[in-house]
Formats: sequence, structure tokens, C-alpha cells
Amino acid sequence: MLAQQSYDEYDQLRSRYEHFEENNDQASPFIQQYINKAKKEKNYEKLVQGYKDRVFFSSDNEDKLKYADSMIWAANLSDIEDLKIVAHIDKGVVYYYHYKKFQLALNEYLEAYKYSKNTKNDYIKFQNLYHIGVVKSYLGYYEEASEIFTKCIIHYRGKVKAIIKSHPNEIYNNNKGYLNSLHQLIICYRHLGKYKEVDSAIQRGLSETAANPEYAQERGYFLLSKGISEYRNNRYQHALTYLNESLASMKNNRDFARLSVNYFYIGKSYGGLKNTHESVVYYKKIDSIFNRHQFILPELRENYELLIDYSKKHNDQANQLYYTSQLLKADSIMSKDFSYLSPKIHKDYDTSTLLDEKNKLQNINYLITVIIIVLITWAVGLIILFAKRHKKAKEIKQKYIFLEEKFMNEQGIMEKEDIPVEEKKHLLHESKVEELLRKLQSFEDRKDFTQKGLTISKLATRLGTNSNYLSQVINEYKGVNFNKYLSQLRIQYITALLFEDKRYLKYSIETLAGECGIASRQNFSDLFYEINGIRPTDFIKSRIQELEEEE
Repeated sequence: MLAQQSYDEYDQLRSRYEHFEENNDQASPFIQQYINKAKKEKNYEKLVQGYKDRVFFSSDNEDKLKYADSMIWAANLSDIEDLKIVAHIDKGVVYYYHYKKFQLALNEYLEAYKYSKNTKNDYIKFQNLYHIGVVKSYLGYYEEASEIFTKCIIHYRGKVKAIIKSHPNEIYNNNKGYLNSLHQLIICYRHLGKYKEVDSAIQRGLSETAANPEYAQERGYFLLSKGISEYRNNRYQHALTYLNESLASMKNNRDFARLSVNYFYIGKSYGGLKNTHESVVYYKKIDSIFNRHQFILPELRENYELLIDYSKKHNDQANQLYYTSQLLKADSIMSKDFSYLSPKIHKDYDTSTLLDEKNKLQNINYLITVIIIVLITWAVGLIILFAKRHKKAKEIKQKYIFLEEKFMNEQGIMEKEDIPVEEKKHLLHESKVEELLRKLQSFEDRKDFTQKGLTISKLATRLGTNSNYLSQVINEYKGVNFNKYLSQLRIQYITALLFEDKRYLKYSIETLAGECGIASRQNFSDLFYEINGIRPTDFIKSRIQELEEEE
């Protein structure tokens, strides 16, 4: 009786915030009461639900990720396999939907897949299968992905028909699963050129979301698909109507990936109407989203080709160079995703699934032989791998110790040598040299070298001299050319911060690069290695380990 009363109290607490919309922080204080009660009673099943609600209602992406981690923590304490599946799926959704970090999302889905093999809960099993299908679709395996989404549609549709008298939440969740699977299937069919199936599925989606505001988000996706279909059939004005109608849904749900697709086909539709100026406006919106999130879908690669062609046509070499660089960056990001995700999804998901079926068909002797061979190969590979890793770790440790000793001895950004002016070339006027060196010292003390895009011309203007004179002084009195001088200042500055302030150890490489004025992650990493003899990622790991050992 007491247990039932306690569960009723949980339902009462949830009823206080269930009516809020997604990403609404007003629900937070009520959810915290729910979480506090679950913690106090050590009711880990309810605690998972509380953190799941925090993920859903939090407006900040970092908070969503933090509470997703708390979900996994609570699920592990509960030792309930199904809760572990749900927790890893939800964290994967945060990575996929809010960050578009497919690599991290896939890791969570595959972790959930390990637990889902033996679950009797079909809903979460198909939920995880759906998300793996999304990754397959992103990689371009549309045929395989469409088979997964077809299975999901059949499952969710069957559930909706079978549970018509069940709890509204159950009906809602299965309907959402069905509609999302249908939308993903449309994307696969579109890329496979199955346009008859695309149009049929779009009509189903629009028809089934027409009278129910609960599925406004899903309806927005079907409107987007309808707009794309109208564009394909050269009905550009109709396309713009559907695409503009779907915009609000993409923006409200902060789905910047689909918002980019929306902008792209609005731009293409204006292009079809010969309104090039308006097309370019929307193509540039996609570039803005790419700069903000460092993510772009493969189908939007053409966006940069169109902008490059537009710049060529108008003899705009600056923008032509810029958009070419953006295209190369987009290719690099997509290539990185593909090279990581493709083998992993085949190894950890497809191979696992196929082996499950294969093992049922093979006889026991053959299986034992295969296992022995695999184990021997695996063991040899591990020995080699561990040996290489040990050797590398030892080298990194030695480099870190050397760098630490150097830092402790210097206790400063750069070694400064007082070189007598008279020992230098007589072409340099002594008083001007001394004045310029003082200005350089002030430039270093104020950390002005962290300014991005700093060139010798800009610095010379700031110091009241010319580039040739400044270059000669730096070469003579700093012992290096301007670029080397600037690189040393920046790298030694960020190295000192990493030694002295442990907050910087939590920053990404991109953030650290920006902190010291270097625009490129790769350039920063290369310069850090050139000057310090160790990669920044290895340095950070070594520094964190050292601090932990001290504590």
C-alpha cells in the first residue's frame, strides 16, 4: 500500500510539468522535486525518469548532455537492462539531434544495442534500431536503411492498432515512432530515386498529421519533403509554399540540419524562377549554419558549388576563395565522419547481426575452429597494439617531463636575451631599435599576439614603423622570423595556461587554438608539436594524469 502511495506521489509530481512544451526550463523546479524524492528513496527507476525529463525540458544543450550522463549513472545503479538501453539511446539522441555529432551518437546506439539483444521490450529495441538506421542513411546506405525503417514502420503501426485502448502516452510514443520512421524512409526513397514511393509516403504523412497538433513537428518534416518533391517536378512556386510553411517547425525544434535542407531547396526553387539574388541569400544562410555548428549533410555539398559558380560569374575572387575553402572544410568533416562511422557500423552492428544468424547455421566444430583462429589473431594483434601503445606512451611521458622542466626553468612565455645594440647590423639606428624593442615588449606583455589574423603589416602599422624595419629587428633581436616569433609567443602562452590553470585542460583543441589566436585546429596542433615536441592532446592527457596523481 505504501509503495502504491509513493508511486502515486511520483505521478502527481510529474503532472505539474508534463503540460510544458519541450525545451521549456519552467519545468525544471518541478522536475527537481521529482528527482530529489527519487534520490531520497533510492528509487533508481524513477530517478532515470526524472533525468530523462530534465533532458527533454532543458533548453541548454550542455544541460541536456549532463542529464543524459546522469540517466546512465542512475540506470547503472538500478541494474535494469532496459533502463540502460533507454539511457544510452537518449544520450545518443542528444549527440545526434542537438549536436549532430554522429560519431558520438553511434557509440551510444551501439552500446544500447549490446543490451537490447535480450530485451523483451520491443519499443526500445525498435527505437534503437531506428537510430542506427538514421546513421546508415547519413552514410549513404539508403537501401539498408530503408529496410530498417520499413521494419520500424510495420512494428509501430501494428502497435498503434493493437493498443488503441491503452494509455495515451503509449499510443503517442508509437505514433511518433511510426511517423519518424516514415519520414526517414522518404529520405531514403528520395536518394534511391523511388519517387512514386516518395509521393505516396508523403501523402500518408500529411494525411495522418493534418488534424493533430501533437504531431506538428513531424508534419513539418512531411511539408519539407513535399516541397522538395514539388521542386523536383519543376513546380517552383508550389515548392516555395510548402517549404516556407515547414520553416517554423524546423526553427522551433532547433533542427539546424533539416533547416539547412529547407533553405537549400528554397534557394533552388528561387533559382528555378530565375531569381538568382534571392537564391544566393538562402545559400548564404546555409553557410552561416555551417560556420556555427561545423556540420553539413552530404546532400548540401552542392550549396558551395553554386556559391563558387556565382562568385566566378561576378568576378568576386575573394568570395570564390572563401567558398572554395568552405567546401574543402565541409568535405573534410564529411570524410572524417564517413571514415569513422562506416567501418564501425559494419563491424559493431552489421557484423554482429550477421554473426548471430551465421552461428545458428554453422556446426559446432567449424565454429570452434573459427573462434580459435580469431582468438589467436586477436591475441597477436593485441600484443602488438599494446607494445606500440606502451612505447608511444613512454615517449609522450618523456616529452611531457622535458617540457615541464623547461617550463619550470623559464617561468615565462619566451626567453628574452639582452643583445647589445652595437653587436647588430649598423643599418639599424640604435635609438629606434630600442624604442621598437620596448614596443614589442609591451605587445608581448599585453598578450596582443592572441589577436587572430595578425600580420607583420598590421603589427608594423600599430607600432608606428614599416614591415621591412620590423622584420629586420625581429630577425636580429629575437633570432627568428616574424611568423616563428608569433607562433612561439602563442604556443608558449597557451602552454603556460595549460600548466597553471586546470580549467583550460577541459577546453577543446579548437577552443585552445582560438584562445591564442590560431584559426586552424590542425595548424595549432602542428605548431604545438613543432615548438613543444608533443601533441596538445597528449600533453593534456599527461597533465591531467599528473594532477590526479598529485591529488
